[in-house]
Amino acid sequence: MKLIFSLLFTWLAILTNVYGEVKPIKNKTKYNFLLTLSKYYAEDGEKQPILIFLHGRSLSGNNLERVKRYGVLYAMSRGKEIPAIVVAPQTNNGWNPDDVMEVIDYVLDNYNADPRRVYVCGMSMGGYGTLDVAGKYPERIAAAVAICGGGTLSYAENLTKVPLWIKHGSADRAVSVNESKKIYNAIKKHNSLADVTLTIIKGGTHGSVERLFHQEDIYRWMLSYKKGES
Repeated sequence: MKLIFSLLFTWLAILTNVYGEVKPIKNKTKYNFLLTLSKYYAEDGEKQPILIFLHGRSLSGNNLERVKRYGVLYAMSRGKEIPAIVVAPQTNNGWNPDDVMEVIDYVLDNYNADPRRVYVCGMSMGGYGTLDVAGKYPERIAAAVAICGGGTLSYAENLTKVPLWIKHGSADRAVSVNESKKIYNAIKKHNSLADVTLTIIKGGTHGSVERLFHQEDIYRWMLSYKKGES
């Protein structure tokens, strides 16, 4: 009986301290970040996908708790289950694609993660950051979702190589929907067959599109892609 209780306690400790725990990782990369493992994670099991979330300007700073206020981690705190290693870095001065990739490489080096299944999503400033990461490192990103942001036009040709879903509210007064339209049109100009979708959400505001992180569509779509497969 004592052995049974010991094993049960160990099992509960593993569940509590590994699966679903939001773990802060500090001073390992340029960006400090939060990391959560899914219930499917096992060190000796199948390699798991990485989903990295890039926040908007309002969550910038040096307090990682702020990153939980909206987006992927907030959705998870309200019951959204995502079958991936979820990573949420924090910046205090915009997003640098090289520094985001440093975070991804750290996770790949230290966790049982699949380099063929690395996904990036973000909103507002994080939407711009998402497309910049995918644009600078198209060979590394399996798919990306950019919400209420825009993109760097010089990356348009590289972005033809990454499946993209760009979403924007038609009533956004903080970042004009034209920002998403411009990068979408630039990508299509380079390759009309590029796997990029632009969805304009009628009546959507800069804040209301946050609800997209609580729905299944963007996660199901991203996770359907794997680098090296059509």
